[in-house]
Amino acid sequence: MVFMEFDGFGPEKIFEVYHPRLGMHGFVVIDNTALGPGKGGIRMTPNVTADEVAKLARVMTWKCALAELPFGGAKAGIVADAKKLSEKEKEGFIRAFAEALKPITSLYIAAPDMNMAEKEMRIYANVNGPESCTGKPRDLGGIPHEAGSTGYGVCLSTLIGAEKLGINIEKAKIAIEGFGNVGWFAAKFLSEKKAKIVAVSDSKGCIYNENGLDFQKLAEIKKNTGSVINYKPGKILANSDIIELPVDILIPAAVPDFIVMGHVDCIKAKLIVEGSNIPVHENVEEELHKRGVLVIPDIIANAGGVISSYIEHMKGTEEGMFKTIEEKITRNVKLILDQTTPDRKPRDVALQIAKERVLKSCKNCRKE
Repeated sequence: MVFMEFDGFGPEKIFEVYHPRLGMHGFVVIDNTALGPGKGGIRMTPNVTADEVAKLARVMTWKCALAELPFGGAKAGIVADAKKLSEKEKEGFIRAFAEALKPITSLYIAAPDMNMAEKEMRIYANVNGPESCTGKPRDLGGIPHEAGSTGYGVCLSTLIGAEKLGINIEKAKIAIEGFGNVGWFAAKFLSEKKAKIVAVSDSKGCIYNENGLDFQKLAEIKKNTGSVINYKPGKILANSDIIELPVDILIPAAVPDFIVMGHVDCIKAKLIVEGSNIPVHENVEEELHKRGVLVIPDIIANAGGVISSYIEHMKGTEEGMFKTIEEKITRNVKLILDQTTPDRKPRDVALQIAKERVLKSCKNCRKE
């Protein structure tokens, strides 16, 4: 049963697919196509729902509009525990999902998301053609998200936000929730700017050292042991403890709805940069803004991934991708922060700009 909300922008189309023999169950939500075909990743998680996919598709609508890309918003999900599937089973699920989406490849351009990477995009592209998705392996003309596009954009957003608040990035203490693709690269690029990463978390827990974590050592520990909590020296904490640490900057870069209302009074960070999608509910952002915490929302902070997808779609280069991300993220974050006031949080500014851009091209949208 689908309980998602419909408004003046969409969602335009909802697809639910099922493969009886394999038990593959999935969703695609095409939110809005005023600016172009729906663009958004495919995630594979055991609890993904059509409602979750719809919320993420709306995020993509705004994200593409803010990045001034010729894409609309969409998202997809496959209901499965990727960690419990064999390689053959996972390939079967992706292939079946791709086959089911053949009728809508002109409306939807896929990409990697949670538990989906360039290897999985190869499977999808082999079924529906290389133009049907981005984030593909390089030999298929792709610019894999493993190049670090989203994390690079998060890093740039963090630098601009810190500058806005007068925070010296080389003296700032930073905590990063999640050490997957986004968190890993955000930590890498920020470390290269001499920022001090003092805490990082993954599914096993959080490692904290107020004197800083060495990125290269942390990456090796994660690769060799499977978790950042095995880093030494450091204090092992629960995942959620990272929210309350005495840091200047907090970067949620993994799960949605990570920071909730009960955390508002406990947060010590002055700057929160949303590396993941919908990690903070809008009403929580409102309360944080009232407390003087600057929150750079997902729709601008983590747009590096979809900008990379655009460059790939236009058959550009990896070098050109990083250059375009820097230009667009820098311009858009500064634009939004310059219009932020004590009574108007960054998301309010960003949404107004995004809605205006979509409405300008949308024949079927209702002005709200």
